[in-house]
Amino acid sequence: MAVKKAKAKAKTRKAPAKKRARKAVTTTPAVKKAEAALTKATKAVEADRKAVATAKNAATAAKAKAAKSGKKTDKNAAKRAGNAVKRANEKMRKSREAMAKAKLSLSKAQVEAKIKASEQAVKDKVAERAKALDDKTEADLKKALSAFQARWRKKRTAANKKKLASITRKLTTKHKQAAKKLEAKAKAAEKKAAKKAAPKKRKAAAKRKAAPKKAAAKKAPAKKAAAKKKAVRKAPAKRKTAAKKRAPAKRKAK
Repeated sequence: MAVKKAKAKAKTRKAPAKKRARKAVTTTPAVKKAEAALTKATKAVEADRKAVATAKNAATAAKAKAAKSGKKTDKNAAKRAGNAVKRANEKMRKSREAMAKAKLSLSKAQVEAKIKASEQAVKDKVAERAKALDDKTEADLKKALSAFQARWRKKRTAANKKKLASITRKLTTKHKQAAKKLEAKAKAAEKKAAKKAAPKKRKAAAKRKAAPKKAAAKKAPAKKAAAKKKAVRKAPAKRKTAAKKRAPAKRKAK
């Protein structure tokens, strides 16, 4: 049972959180310069630390020797060794201050580099978003324009139909009025022409009626003349036949 519980606890334990990878700091000339200064200061501190350790060892040895011998020269040597330790410590303190300043300078340079990188990232992101928004704006504008054009054309088509219907009614009315006027003018002209033509027609009818009579009147004298001519032609013929009949009678008398 204990083993099962241990296994269950092991399963329920949360997996250790993964350490976030440090973002690479953008290297700038200022960062490079600060890094070089820090490296130099660190080396100086290491050298001074070794010098201090050496001076301390020497001072310890000199003090021990002076304590054993009690000689003034050894005591003076111990004092000089102690002063050397102080000088080494002072130098190391200055080196540490220089290293601290170098670290601070590097930190500032890195912060400035991060700020610049962040600013550039913001600019790039803004430019990217601006381009995306511009593209979307163009696409939305095309859709809006197409929708607006469809609505506008529909409205304009309906308005044009109404206008055309009104224009058609007006023009049809004008056409009918003009046609009535033209028909009235044509009828008036026909009546006028009929009035003018009536006397001529009557005269023509009278002429047509009088023509047979005139023709008959002309034919009557001609017939009479022809009859006279025939009568004249027949009379000499009769005379000739009578003369012929008379001639043989004369011969018989001789």
